[in-house]
Amino acid sequence: LRRESPDRADMVTLLSPCGGEGRSLLAAELAIAFAQTGHPTLLVDADLRRPQQHVLFGARNRHGLAQAIARGDMPQVQSVHGLSRMSLLTAGVVPGDPLELLSSRRFAEMIESWRDEYEFVVFDTPPVGRFSDGLAVARMVGRVLALSRAQHTPRKDMQDMLRRLTATRSQTLGAVVSHF
Repeated sequence: LRRESPDRADMVTLLSPCGGEGRSLLAAELAIAFAQTGHPTLLVDADLRRPQQHVLFGARNRHGLAQAIARGDMPQVQSVHGLSRMSLLTAGVVPGDPLELLSSRRFAEMIESWRDEYEFVVFDTPPVGRFSDGLAVARMVGRVLALSRAQHTPRKDMQDMLRRLTATRSQTLGAVVSHF
């Protein structure tokens, strides 16, 4: 990713149309790579439907993004063992209204505060083909990396996601086709 501004965090939302395409793993790998190069990095699990980052990192998930937005609290970021420059914000307990939380002014304010606190922020999201949550995040973040899985993602689903993404006015940085 090219740095958009040296004074503000580069942020990217990972989107894919279907489940099982490797979004969570790629989000984690990107965040790890940024942190390993010495950049303060935050990985946000904005998949409030079926969160995975706490599983990948063996982290606590009792109070996360969903609870911070709902209560108006400061989010409790966790450090990642072995990566001093990386922080993790888990999704927390799955709420009843994920789209409402991710479309809220409180979430937008959190994103703005992270722009000044980190150099890179990576957002994991649920599949766009089933939920609009990722599009809400993309609209606020402004930058997207599209992901599909070879021999798995239907072309029409990817086209539909890209069509729907235009309404967010987000910049698409590129696409990744995973093979696993």
